Amino acid sequence: MAFDFKKEYKAFYMPPDRPEIVDVPTANYVAVRGKGDPNEEGGAYQRAINVLYAVAYTLRMSSKTDHRIEGFFEYVVPPLEGFWWQDGVEGVDYSDKSSFNWISLIRLPDFVTEADLEWAAKTAAAKKKLDCSAAEFMTVSEGLCVQMMHRGPYDDEPATVALMDGFLEKNGYANDLGGGRLHHEIYLSDARKTAPEKLRTVIRHPIRKK
Repeated sequence: MAFDFKKEYKAFYMPPDRPEIVDVPTANYVAVRGKGDPNEEGGAYQRAINVLYAVAYTLRMSSKTDHRIEGFFEYVVPPLEGFWWQDGVEGVDYSDKSSFNWISLIRLPDFVTEADLEWAAKTAAAKKKLDCSAAEFMTVSEGLCVQMMHRGPYDDEPATVALMDGFLEKNGYANDLGGGRLHHEIYLSDARKTAPEKLRTVIRHPIRKK
């Protein structure tokens, strides 16, 4: 059976519907950086997603090519994730999506190297006639965070964030957003196929002990 990150690492992909504190280990990703409204039809964000999936699935199917990855095992491509921030804004201003900076990313198995990612980007670009040059290998060390499952539309996330903030205040922690520590979302639902009220999104914020 193929290795499934969501099942093997439930603590980080399937949190409860209430805030909890986790210490997130270092992980590698394929990532694309950009700026602008993620809802813009054919915009930078949507193009970035196409690149991410093209590269991620090329790596996933590498065993059927002449490219051999040492230590490769069958796995399910993990869900899409995103880091979000706005210049000069504390937290997130959902009313001004055009000012979003974002890093969209998909987790990689530990056996994937930078050289493997470079091969996958070139292979995907040639096969799909898609510019994959923006895809990069990124290592992320999140550390101490608060997280919970958000159910419903993305625009309703402030209510979930408020629950997380209240939990931190009661338990002697504070948000540690900034300096490279960012608002993090993991998308467990396909927004193209799922009704807004049924969307499931992990929301995660970096924190520090007061």
